[in-house]
Amino acid sequence: MDYSLLLDAFGRDHARHAWPRQRLLHECLRAAIRDGTLAAGTRLLATRALAQELGIARNTVLYAYEQLACEGFVIPDRRGTVVAGIAPAPRRRSADVPQAGLARRAQNLRTVNGTASVALPFTPGVPDLRAFPLAQWRRLLDRAWRGLSFDQLNYGDPAGESALRTAIADYLRASRGVVCEPGQVFITDGTQASLDLCAHACADAGDIAWIENPGYGGALAAFRGAGLVVEGIAVDGEGMAPSLHDWSVRRPKLIYTTPSHQYPIGVVTSAARRLALIDGARAAGALIVEDDYDSEFRHEGPPLAAMQGLVPDAPVLYCGTFSKTMFPALRIGFVVVPAGLAPQLAVMRAQSAAAGRTAEQLALAEFLRSGEFALHLRRMRRLYRQRRDALVEALGRHVGSHAVVEGASAGMHLALRLPADGIADVEIVRRARAQGIVVNALSAHAVPGGAPVNGLLLGYAQVPVERMDALVERLAGVMLDRP
Repeated sequence: MDYSLLLDAFGRDHARHAWPRQRLLHECLRAAIRDGTLAAGTRLLATRALAQELGIARNTVLYAYEQLACEGFVIPDRRGTVVAGIAPAPRRRSADVPQAGLARRAQNLRTVNGTASVALPFTPGVPDLRAFPLAQWRRLLDRAWRGLSFDQLNYGDPAGESALRTAIADYLRASRGVVCEPGQVFITDGTQASLDLCAHACADAGDIAWIENPGYGGALAAFRGAGLVVEGIAVDGEGMAPSLHDWSVRRPKLIYTTPSHQYPIGVVTSAARRLALIDGARAAGALIVEDDYDSEFRHEGPPLAAMQGLVPDAPVLYCGTFSKTMFPALRIGFVVVPAGLAPQLAVMRAQSAAAGRTAEQLALAEFLRSGEFALHLRRMRRLYRQRRDALVEALGRHVGSHAVVEGASAGMHLALRLPADGIADVEIVRRARAQGIVVNALSAHAVPGGAPVNGLLLGYAQVPVERMDALVERLAGVMLDRP
């Protein structure tokens, strides 16, 4: 707290009273306590120190503190003077500032319903954090910090630590069929940062960007934030399904898709559809943004290779994240760009992104190289498959033919399609939350102007098998309006 600034401002506002310094300081501190500027529990500066800071006699400060104590605004104790716990007076509403507010590109975004909580069942997008090998991760971090030199405390390579870029490139080649070299891998702060990078680096304001409908709200926000015109493209049983009209009339610059497990419906894009999208993008001069957010968790059928590696020199920006495979707070993602774009993107990153978190990146590189990451994935894949099976079985028992399960072959969530003429999904979400159950409405993921959708998004990664049946029974009661 800058007491000099506080007293000067108060003195200017009340100069007409011509109060002596004792009274002025007392009134100033009382007003600051009343309006919450000095919050309850705040320890005031010692009388001698405050007198020195304000350039006034100590007796002046003693007088002000004694008056405040008599009025009950402060409480003296053995260590000094503390602001008492009284309710602050409501602040007067300031006048509206003309033209204040967010830019148009930041408006009309979807409403976010709070932060995901691992304590609430069926929260989508949250891995089982209690199953993460935290003790091992601490050891890797400790080893990375011990190995850092003073020079490594400086800004790092804006593209990311070389060791991590190499480890990611090696992992992607072996596990996802991605064709890349370390120089094509750019480290980001997660999927949203990757999408922001793609939108700003590879399209200009006013260009058209396609996203799946229904689709990921983060992509919608990133593209609108970059001033792009967002067009929703329908999704069918084989994935994103642009028509000939879309290719000719709504010609895109960027195409955002989640082919391994479409978000939120969960469809796995067929090989034929993937190739058709690549051919269409190449003909349109567009880039595909392939978000491979949870492809590691495939529960049925053979894994499909990433679109990026299906054909030579595919026009694909491949995005990945460790938020689902490890934990969200890690905030490390990556983008693999075509080889021809890597040098230009490196120049752009050097001028716009200051790199950091060297120890975390080095620890992650070691986690990947040592094989412990692959071991962790095998454990989690087995665990999530068991929980997926338990959820599907419970839905069959308690919901039956009243809804259709979709997208259960991969990932950490599935979709539950509801009848179009049934109870609205947003109403079910509201009722379920009152029961301590978090589900997402599929309609909340629809792109404006697209076809309506009615259904629920159920995350199962953090719900133990033994709790699944009882929770689904409670959810079914809400869905089917049972007492």
